[in-house]
Order: sequence, then C-alpha cells, then structure tokens
Amino acid sequence: MSSPSSVTAVGGSATEEEHSASSAGRVIRVLRAFAKMPWLTKLCCLWLMVVILTAALADVIPGLADPNYQGFIFGESKTNEGPSASHWLGTDNVSRDILSRLIYGARVSLIFAISGVSIGVFIGCVLGSIAGFLKGSVDSVAMSVVDVMLSFPALVGLLFVSTMLESRSLATLCLITAIFIWPRFTRVGRAAALSVAGRDFVTAAKAIGTSRRRILLREILPNVFPAVLAFGLVSMAILVILESTLSFLGLGVEIPTASWGGMIAQARQDLLINVWPLIWPSVTLIFTVYSFNNIVDWLRERVAVRSAAL
Repeated sequence: MSSPSSVTAVGGSATEEEHSASSAGRVIRVLRAFAKMPWLTKLCCLWLMVVILTAALADVIPGLADPNYQGFIFGESKTNEGPSASHWLGTDNVSRDILSRLIYGARVSLIFAISGVSIGVFIGCVLGSIAGFLKGSVDSVAMSVVDVMLSFPALVGLLFVSTMLESRSLATLCLITAIFIWPRFTRVGRAAALSVAGRDFVTAAKAIGTSRRRILLREILPNVFPAVLAFGLVSMAILVILESTLSFLGLGVEIPTASWGGMIAQARQDLLINVWPLIWPSVTLIFTVYSFNNIVDWLRERVAVRSAAL
C-alpha cells in the first residue's frame, strides 16, 4: 500500500511534468508560427526583438555610454563627431553618444506605447465585450461615454495637458494618453463581441442554460481579445509616433531624457554641419513603426483565418 507522502510526490511530479509539457508546447507553437512568417515579417520581428531587448537591458550593456554625458566639457570627445570606434554612430551637438541615446530613447517610446496599449486592450476587451454581449441599456450607456470621449481630439488634448502641466514625467504622459485612447479600443472590442455573440457556439451555450458570466468569460472574451490585440499593435506604432511628435514639439519627456523625437528636433540646429544625428533616430523610428505595421498585417490575416473557421 502506497504511503500518503509517496502519492503526494507522484502527484507533484505529474503536475510539474504537465506544466513543463505545456510550456514546451507553447514554445513549439511560437516557433512554428515564426517559421511560417514571410521573410520580411521575420526581419521585422527580429528588429523589434533587438529594440526591446536593448532598451530593457540598457543599464547593463557593457561599454554603453551615459546618454547624457557631455564629453566635450572635459575635452574627451568632439561635438558632431561622425561614426568612430569610440562612438559607433557618432555624437550630437553637445558630444553625447548617439547610439546610447537611441537605446534609451527606445525605452521611453516603448514604455509610452506599451503602457497605453495595455490599458486600452484591458478596458477595450472587458467593457467592449460586456457592451456587445449584454446589449440594451448597458450598451447604450457604455457607448454614450465612448462617444463623448471620442469627441475630444486626442492629439489636441495631449498637447493642451502637456502644456499646462508643470512636470512632464513619463508616467504622467502615459496616464494621460491612456485616458484619451481607451474609447477606441472599446469600440473595437464591442464590434468583435457583437460578431461573436451571434455565432452558433454562443447560441448553443445559451440553449443549455450556461450563465451569462460563464459565456462572457469562456466564449466572448477569448474571441474578442485577438481583434483588440491586433488593433493594439497598430496603436503601438501610432503611439510611438505620438511620443516622438510630442518630444519633437518640446512637449514630451523633460530634457535631458533621451527621446527619438527630441533627438530629431535637436539635430535640426546643426543639419548643415553633421547630418548623422538626424539620420539615425529618423531611420530607427521608421524601421520600428514599419515593423509594428508589418507584423499586425500578418496577425490580422491569422485572425481572419481563425474567425472564418469558427
């Protein structure tokens, strides 16, 4: 007869094996999906991985210069220096390392975009699914609030609030942006929920007496999430541009925090002397935005195939 301890050990071992198998299965599915991507989409994924990893690990990258260090003050480097062994992408008009500022600027853009999209996807999935599934007065009230919020031009509102605030910290800008963009995600979530609510599997769940809460959690939300997430990836590209626009206008994160838009704005002052401080952030911004858009196009095709199969 087996002892309780041995039974517990066997049960724990089985659970760990199931968890490991599940994790391995997810990794395999991701690798298969990556293998099926077009070569250009693969390059876009690799580019975004490099941008995200370097931004996340900027503080521990060996030999990476301080993005705000002005070496010309101490006679250690020149202003508007071209690419060299000590500064791979050159220096700006106050001798700050451009590569370092690009990496730390990526951190600002990604935090700004990811935080705004995360809040938007969460609210859009939850509120949009509830409004699209329950309909009636709940839908009317939710959409009335959304319509009121959408009547305010987001960019004008951001410019106004950024101008009025005495402190323009990244956290404050992220919060203000989330307030202005969540209604757009809610509209996408509601449209997806209305489509899913009429499907046969939802009708069957209602027919067998499944509670509305269970249908919402098990049937509606999982099928609304991909559509809202795809819109979120498109919005990430838009938010990266928005953050760069605010910084270009001097209304983004405060100086001397590195930002791609701020780098482009500052590079205009010495454009006839050295064009590299303008080229590098511009090219990085273009590649990043294009990568987001390319990947979301591929994801939209996958969602369309999945929706057609339901």
